[in-house]
Amino acid sequence: MHENRRFAPPAALVAAANVTADAYAAASADRIAFWEEQARRLDWARPWTTALEWEPPFARWFTGGLLNVAVNAVDRHVDAGHGDQVAIHWEGEPGDTRTITYARLKDEVCKAANALAELGVRAGDRVMIYLPMIPEAVFAMLACARLGAPHSVVFGGFSAEALRNRIEDAQARLLITADGGFRRGRPSGLKAAADEAAAGTGIERVLVVRRTGEAVPFAEDRDVWWHDVVDRQPAAHVPEYFDAEQPLFILYTSGTTAKPKGILHTSGGYLTQAAYTHHAVFDLKPDTDVYWCAADVGWVTGHSYIVYGPLANRATQVMYEGTPDTPHRGRFWEIVQKYRVSILYTAPTTIRTFMKWGDDLPAGFDLSSLRLLGSVGEPINPEAWIWYRDHIGGGRTPVVDTWWQTETGAIMISPLPGVTDCKPGSAQVALPGIAADVVDGGGVPVPDGGGGYLVLTEPWPAMLRGIWGDPGRYADTYWSRFAEQGYYFAGDGAKKDQDGDLWLLGRVDDVMNVSGHRISTTEVESALVSHPHVAEAAVVGATDPTTGQGIVAFVILRGGAPDGGAAPAAELRDHVAREIGPIAKPRQILVVPELPKTRSGKIMRRLLRDVAENRSLGDVTTLQDSSVMDLISARLPAASGEE
Repeated sequence: MHENRRFAPPAALVAAANVTADAYAAASADRIAFWEEQARRLDWARPWTTALEWEPPFARWFTGGLLNVAVNAVDRHVDAGHGDQVAIHWEGEPGDTRTITYARLKDEVCKAANALAELGVRAGDRVMIYLPMIPEAVFAMLACARLGAPHSVVFGGFSAEALRNRIEDAQARLLITADGGFRRGRPSGLKAAADEAAAGTGIERVLVVRRTGEAVPFAEDRDVWWHDVVDRQPAAHVPEYFDAEQPLFILYTSGTTAKPKGILHTSGGYLTQAAYTHHAVFDLKPDTDVYWCAADVGWVTGHSYIVYGPLANRATQVMYEGTPDTPHRGRFWEIVQKYRVSILYTAPTTIRTFMKWGDDLPAGFDLSSLRLLGSVGEPINPEAWIWYRDHIGGGRTPVVDTWWQTETGAIMISPLPGVTDCKPGSAQVALPGIAADVVDGGGVPVPDGGGGYLVLTEPWPAMLRGIWGDPGRYADTYWSRFAEQGYYFAGDGAKKDQDGDLWLLGRVDDVMNVSGHRISTTEVESALVSHPHVAEAAVVGATDPTTGQGIVAFVILRGGAPDGGAAPAAELRDHVAREIGPIAKPRQILVVPELPKTRSGKIMRRLLRDVAENRSLGDVTTLQDSSVMDLISARLPAASGEE
């Protein structure tokens, strides 16, 4: 929290920025009018009568307004003469490519909408989508939006049981899947898991995309191939216009216990904020920029910043199927060089992986097209921020560190690239029109320099409208902690520095209690990664008979660092003590070859806690590589005696 480096935005970016400092003043003067202005960036078939109806904790935005989300993402750009503009440069992991213009995108979405209607989908029906990162995932989502049928995308790395739970909770009638996708150089099947998940549920039809060509089980009375039913449809579809509060999608957040929460997002408010924040935070110039969000459509980042926000803004974007190291560790930079990517949005865990692989790798590619970098998914430590700017951005690009959640629907806290002097590691301030604060346990705002709970104090357009089928759980989960004040509690801890800028500390359940001192895992991880030998770190709290919890750190060393052992561990423990204080010194440091990550790049700290407390491992089906846990467990005996 003592970061003194500042990076002013480049003069050329300031001169042509989409959003200037005036936006803060306009939103402060009349927040509702500000959001109405942003809503007018969309095409409405009928204007709204009331901008906001707020009966805590339930909100309705743009009441009475009618729009079609897919028309806003596709048709209006074609109608305006931009049909020949590339919407998606798709890159398959094996190297196959597809170039999809806005005119082609409109045709494919219309054909998919006609096919879904033929298969019995009507407005209000829920459609499950279980696909790899292929263009059909985008076609399917937009086709559902066109029909007013809420979709629920399930990440292709999830197990059959996880998919079944979501099918049953959403009471879905149709499932869209594929034979598989390509992952780390080989086909990765989906259809068998989809069949297992669908058995005995309300799924009536399964629409299957042929991607890998592998033989898959096929139920002739239920299953249909995408190429058989979609490709023969007419490329014209007359859209229906829906109320602003028409459900657009349900996206499930997975928990380690209890059933997943189906986060419900609706149409008008969500699209308003997703489109505006994409325009403001990434400064997109649709005629010249090539944008790449390296997330998966199975997560909210893919919904808001691959599909709905960018397409509403007529972006030309890259969509990549595979992993950053297939067939080689320079694949990302090869793609940036090939398509002349100018805006890149990815996760801190991915950035730290690139750090671990070494500076020479990105240096071997022409990354001069990049003009803006973004970070998403968890707090980014200052050293990773600096590495990202220096080695990927050539020491010249702004880095926008964004905070938001599945529940918020769109970015809430971030620098504005043409306004903000960026501060490494800090998301800095709430965007125009967003009201956020850090409060103590009693709901009282903390002063600059203080820490506490991050809250949102006013409703926002893209906010979740509830948990699907469970309004009581919605109220209890998000609004009960500060019910008296009417605040939404995000579940995250944060600090304000002496400038009033916000530093995210991660989930409050990732706060350790060591001898009565509350210590954030993020702070300790950041301290470890600031050591020149450490590429990446994950920290968990483990039960300790003396201190309540002890800090256990798992670290990956940079190439060229000394081998793991007692000496490096002692050096790192002392380094943390100098950076934060003796109370934060890890009880144990394990040098490991890899960390357990989901395919979206998030570290599964739950599994590390299992290891640290010698418990049997929980579900590992969502891991990118489940063998990582065997490698970590093998290191435990050698590390168990460390002080």
